[in-house]
Amino acid sequence: MDFGFSQEDEDFRAEARVWLDANARPGTPRRTWERALGRAGWIGLGWPASGYGNRTATLTQQVVWAEEYARSSAPPRSGHIGENLLAPTLVAHGTEEQKSRFLPPVAAGEELWCQGYSEPGAGSDLAGVRTAAVRDGNGYRISGQKIWTSLAHEADWCFVLARTDPDSRRHHGLSFLLVPMDQPGRIEVRPIRQMTGTSDFNEVFFDGAHARVEHVVGGEGRGWPVAMSLLGFERGVSTLAQQIGFVEELAGIVRVAVNTGAVRDPVVRERLVRQWAELRTMRRHALRTLGGSAGPGAPSVAKLLWAGWHQRLGELAMQVRGAAATVGPEDWSPVAPYRLDADQHLFLFSRADTVYGGSDQVQRTIIAERVLGLPREPKGAV
Repeated sequence: MDFGFSQEDEDFRAEARVWLDANARPGTPRRTWERALGRAGWIGLGWPASGYGNRTATLTQQVVWAEEYARSSAPPRSGHIGENLLAPTLVAHGTEEQKSRFLPPVAAGEELWCQGYSEPGAGSDLAGVRTAAVRDGNGYRISGQKIWTSLAHEADWCFVLARTDPDSRRHHGLSFLLVPMDQPGRIEVRPIRQMTGTSDFNEVFFDGAHARVEHVVGGEGRGWPVAMSLLGFERGVSTLAQQIGFVEELAGIVRVAVNTGAVRDPVVRERLVRQWAELRTMRRHALRTLGGSAGPGAPSVAKLLWAGWHQRLGELAMQVRGAAATVGPEDWSPVAPYRLDADQHLFLFSRADTVYGGSDQVQRTIIAERVLGLPREPKGAV
C-alpha cells in the first residue's frame, strides 16, 4: 500500500516546495548549494534527534522531501554521503564526542565526505581489505589504496575501512577510521575517466596519512560491524527519490518511442509496459521496507531491482531511437571532450549500476546466506 499523507505532511510538502522553488537553481556550485540546504535546516531530516543544526521530520515527511527534491530543478547533492551514510553510523556507533564534532558540520553543509571501502582486487569483497593502519603515538598511519571513491575530489573527510591488526584475516582486525583529506603528500586523489567522459569516481592513495585515535568509530578492530551497519543505511528514503527520477526518464523514452514510431513495434511496446510495471513494483517494495523492518535481505533486493531495471532502461532508450542513437548532439572534435545527450549518458552510465554499491553477484550471495540460510560461499584467505 502507498503511504497515506496527513495534513501535516501536506503542509510540510508545501513548505518544501516553496523553499525549493525559491532557491533551487541548476548550475549552482555543489558546495554553495549544500550550505544553502544547511542554513535552511534541510540536511539531516532522518536523524533521530535535532540539536546539530538540523530539523527533524517523520518518515512520511522524509519521503515528501525526497520526492519534492527529485521533482525540483535542484542541483545534484554532494553531501549525501555524510548525511545518509556517515551520520546514521555515528548515531548508532559513535561516541558523544564524535557526534558533537562531526554531525554539526554535516548538517551545515560545511564538510563533505567520501567512502573509503572498495580496493583494487577487492571491490565488493570488503573483507579483503588490504589498506593498513599502524598505530603511531596518538593516531594511525594509513597506507594503501581505495578505488571507485565517489566525490573524493570534493571531499573534506573520508571514512576508511583499514586493517589495524596485520596478522588478522578477512573481517577480523579491521577498524573504521575518520580521515581528513587535506594531507598533501600523504593523500593523492586521481579521477577515473568514465565512458561518459565524466569523472565522478576516483582512486585514492594513502601514503602515511594520519588519523587520530579518537576518530576510530566503534573501537579498534571492531570496524566490520560498523561497516556492515553503514551499508544498511545505503537504501531507504533516498530510493523513493531515485524512483522519481526513473519516472521522468521512462516518460521521456515513451515520448521518443511515440515520436519515432518505435511504439508500433510489439516488442518495444512490451518492453515499455514491463519497465512501467517493474517501476511500480519497486515503489511498493521501497514503501514496504522503509524503516528497516523488512529483514536483512531487503537492501540487497532493492539494489538488485533498481540496478537491473535502470540498465535495461538505458538499453531501451537506445532501441527506440534506432541508428540515431549513435550520433552525438555535437560534431566530434579530436581536441575537445565529446558530448552526450541525456539518453546516451543514461545508456553508458547505467552499465555500472549492477557493479557499484555492491555488485549483483554480491547481493545474491547476501540474500542466499542471510535470508535463505544456504551454506556460506567459501572465501580465500587474505
